[in-house]
Amino acid sequence: MKLKDLVAYQTGAVVSKTLLDSRRGSVTAFAFDEGQGLSEHTAPYDALIIVVEGQADIEISGKGYHLNEGELIIMPANQPHAVKAATKFKLILIMMRAG
Repeated sequence: MKLKDLVAYQTGAVVSKTLLDSRRGSVTAFAFDEGQGLSEHTAPYDALIIVVEGQADIEISGKGYHLNEGELIIMPANQPHAVKAATKFKLILIMMRAG
């Protein structure tokens, strides 16, 4: 499989596709149309975001990060975070569950 082909863009939307979901964690592919995002929220698990295509603005605990294709960032558990598409972009989200 090619990472960029795992999920397709939809105009004005965020699209996700679960690739793996187990008691130990999950892997999900996302496609964000330009300007779309996920509002601030928290998760009880550490998560790794890998930008597969495009550019994203990510905020973690009030600090902003601009990520480009091929870059990654770790979002610590229980820290507020938000994601917004600076351009159309795709990401892989790997969530690691405790235990």
